[in-house]
Amino acid sequence: MSAETTGPAIDPVDLAPHYYGGQAVIEGVMMRGSDRWAVAVRRPDGDIWLECHHVSDAPTRRPWLKRPLVRGCYALVDSLSIGVKALGIAATQALEEEDRDAVGGATAGASLLLALALFVGIFIFLPSAGTKGVDALIGGVLGDGVWFHLIESVVRIAIFLAYLAAISLLPEIRRVFQYHGAEHKTIAAWEHGEVLEPGNVDRYSTLHVRCGTNFLIMVMLLAMVVYTVGGVLVPPPEGIGFLGGVLYHVALRVVLLPVVAGLAYEGLRLGAARGHNPIVRGLMKPGLWLQLITTKQPTPDQIEVAIRSFEAVVPREERAGRVPHTLDSVITLAPEGLEVHLTDATTRTDGEPLPEVPGPLPRAADDDPPRTG
Repeated sequence: MSAETTGPAIDPVDLAPHYYGGQAVIEGVMMRGSDRWAVAVRRPDGDIWLECHHVSDAPTRRPWLKRPLVRGCYALVDSLSIGVKALGIAATQALEEEDRDAVGGATAGASLLLALALFVGIFIFLPSAGTKGVDALIGGVLGDGVWFHLIESVVRIAIFLAYLAAISLLPEIRRVFQYHGAEHKTIAAWEHGEVLEPGNVDRYSTLHVRCGTNFLIMVMLLAMVVYTVGGVLVPPPEGIGFLGGVLYHVALRVVLLPVVAGLAYEGLRLGAARGHNPIVRGLMKPGLWLQLITTKQPTPDQIEVAIRSFEAVVPREERAGRVPHTLDSVITLAPEGLEVHLTDATTRTDGEPLPEVPGPLPRAADDDPPRTG
């Protein structure tokens, strides 16, 4: 599952532990397990930075967070939180060492606020203002009825598809989409019982039914229904003018966004639990088609990064006979975070120098003392 790549990684908070999720980041992959998440990043010197943290146990402590619709809103917020942290780690570690100090919490926070503002502006304000503007030019034939909301939703979907197609042309984004493909391949290989060697992983598709891209397209389609019903039931007040009407519709869509997210999440759960049902597979097709844009064929070294991130979140007792023994990259473990147990990995703690000549650092096996990461 992905979630997320261009968007947050959406992972069911109360599904079976084998429903792993993830998200592509800059030069790396974040993977999420039942109780922890990890991010692995290929650094400029060739090693792999690996950092692992706990997943929030709020749904266990507060059972009401597991209720239908509520769990979808919680999952979205929780996944966004983890995704932003993973993106910040990746952005720092993918830089040359002398440039890392320039990237900090303030920069990540400002980037998040900018991203939220752009989201509201591009995918909520622009479709409403554009549809309202065109309607005004043709004499206001749409008004605020059903046709206005349907056409505005189509405009929103068109903007979304154009946006994805445009950014996919950027070399940096294409590399992120390759890591997205590596994430999907790794999870699919695990779900099919494979040993996680790059050659085995690479045989699987870059498309996955639990991808966050599926969630996004489901949000777009459900928004068409929810926003139309909401707009008809709660029309704007009379005489508020063009700008007032636009702002009203924007506010209504922001208020209804949790409803849309909750319904989309339930749809994603349905797809995960009944993936072999032909009707469900038909409903999942638009998301799979969209993944033809948001995933690309990864290279072996990108698959290696995804495997190491995935290995860090799988319980040790479940990894027996399933983990790689032929990966060569040195793993640099973060000094802060959870302990990471890797099988047959050349590891070092952040701050230790890389070997000056080719040769292995001590390899950590399952029976070795745990390394902090």
